[in-house]
Amino acid sequence: MTRLGALARNPWARGLFVLATLVAVILALWWRGPDWNTVYHAFDFVSWRWVVVAVLLNLLSVLARAWAWQLTIDQAMPPPQPPFRQVFSAFGVGLLGNAVLPARAGELARVAVLRRHLPHGKGTSATLLGTVFAHRLFDLFPIALLVAYVMATAKLPHWAVTGLVILGLVGLGLLAAAMITVRRAPGTVPHGQRTARRLLAMARQGLAVLRTPGAAFFAILFQTIGWTFQLLAVWSVTAAFAMDVPLPAAALVLLLMNIATIFPLWPGNVGLLQAAVALPLVQYGVAYGTGFAFGLVLQAVEMSVGVGVGLVMLAREGLSFAALKRMEDAEEASAEDVLEELTEEDEAAVEAEDADRYVTPVRSRR
Repeated sequence: MTRLGALARNPWARGLFVLATLVAVILALWWRGPDWNTVYHAFDFVSWRWVVVAVLLNLLSVLARAWAWQLTIDQAMPPPQPPFRQVFSAFGVGLLGNAVLPARAGELARVAVLRRHLPHGKGTSATLLGTVFAHRLFDLFPIALLVAYVMATAKLPHWAVTGLVILGLVGLGLLAAAMITVRRAPGTVPHGQRTARRLLAMARQGLAVLRTPGAAFFAILFQTIGWTFQLLAVWSVTAAFAMDVPLPAAALVLLLMNIATIFPLWPGNVGLLQAAVALPLVQYGVAYGTGFAFGLVLQAVEMSVGVGVGLVMLAREGLSFAALKRMEDAEEASAEDVLEELTEEDEAAVEAEDADRYVTPVRSRR
């Protein structure tokens, strides 16, 4: 384990980093933030029933996206596959982890929770991580539709164009890598191989849904439905603030929210997200302070569903938050060990191939 990895795992180091970052953000917002009086009074006439509608729409979004993960798992895991209640429980705990922990730790948390209900053979975590990657990969398709809709109908700020270009290039690279990996993957997990090779094969098995067009189509469909519910939830919050903005403005807000949270510097990227949302709304006649208040409520709606569902599912699993954190650390350590072993084996394989290329011509001349 490297010193950097050990430092990243140290809870005191993590806590100090998050605390220092939050203090810096609070000071920056207080010094160069919005007019806080405008932010405060923006809540005077909020229609909270629309906020409740937004919460319900976000809950439907979570259900749709969890079902997309279920379809992905069904193609990767041998029978009997985990039932939807277990998949939804793990997905909810993952949402909780993403909401309160930095660096998208919830993705490892949902793997750790679902693994408790599956056979504990080697490679189970690798396969589940493959399904998580495939599930996230399916977000590219609704994002592409959202980007096309926003660029055709909304007023896109210049700084967002750079973010979209980077997001598109990264997405295309990941999709290409996944398709190449799936084509090279065997139909079944090979036996008799060394541990790291077997784990890599099982991680590829997690992408098996990409080899089944029907299952992949329905997984993408449910992901798109989930994003549609999220878009309607954003529009509901604009109605709660009586902004009187069109649906393309809500689509722009949803897109910029996701750009602002690509790199989770601290839990929720609070402050950065609100600024990213409020600035483009000024073009639609919304005061910056009102837009900032809108961003606070919007993030509260998102987090209330993630945290609420996650806490309920955490209790259902009989886990504490401390136990979840230990499970997430264990999954992270396991993934790092596998990658390190794979790197060593790959280097050995390259050396063997080079040696074989050198020896074969000599033998042929003899």
